[in-house]
Amino acid sequence: MKDALIIGASGGIGAALAAALAADGWAVTGLSRKADGLDVTDPAAVERVLGALEGPFDAVWIALGILAPPGGAPEKALAAIEAEAMAHVMAVNAIGPALILRHVPRLLRRDAPGLVAVLSARVGSIGDNRIGGWHSYRASKAALNQIVRGAAVELGRTHRQAVCVALHPGTVATPFTAAYAGRHPTVAPEVAAENLIRVTSGLAPAQSGRFFDYSGAEVPW
Repeated sequence: MKDALIIGASGGIGAALAAALAADGWAVTGLSRKADGLDVTDPAAVERVLGALEGPFDAVWIALGILAPPGGAPEKALAAIEAEAMAHVMAVNAIGPALILRHVPRLLRRDAPGLVAVLSARVGSIGDNRIGGWHSYRASKAALNQIVRGAAVELGRTHRQAVCVALHPGTVATPFTAAYAGRHPTVAPEVAAENLIRVTSGLAPAQSGRFFDYSGAEVPW
């Protein structure tokens, strides 16, 4: 039996990933702020919760993030940027996953193929940005992508069979996106989870450090 660790297991996509992997025979360990006190904006909480894990895991999924602070909204223009709000989005979307990734070399199995899958977003692509806006969210996901890239390089030295990638799940119908999906087509969390699992199951170590969408297409940085 393979072991999976899912960070953000109480969220829409995280819960769907946990259910799909468990149905496929994986032993799933799920962690979240709600159930386990894993507040990724609190380094001490990250150290306490992740430090209590022994592993090893065959796969680590990081499925967390926010569009804006509670009560806020993504900026539509530069004039709407507020330092405190931007810092909070960065803390959750970029710094939090980085603090989690600090533990991954210890937690990921070394002697077998391993996966580190980090949920990002297409709007974090600098090359794909043609309409502007959403500055904090875009910047936080671009920062996250760089962190994933660096983590892949480092893991490649010690975990030669590992794949570490950023993933765009598409627009998923969750409370996270309910107010902003607009006319964009959405998919259920269960469909998004199946897509992401299918994409990652086909990746090889040579593709580590890259950015893929739910169809398996590579997204430009």
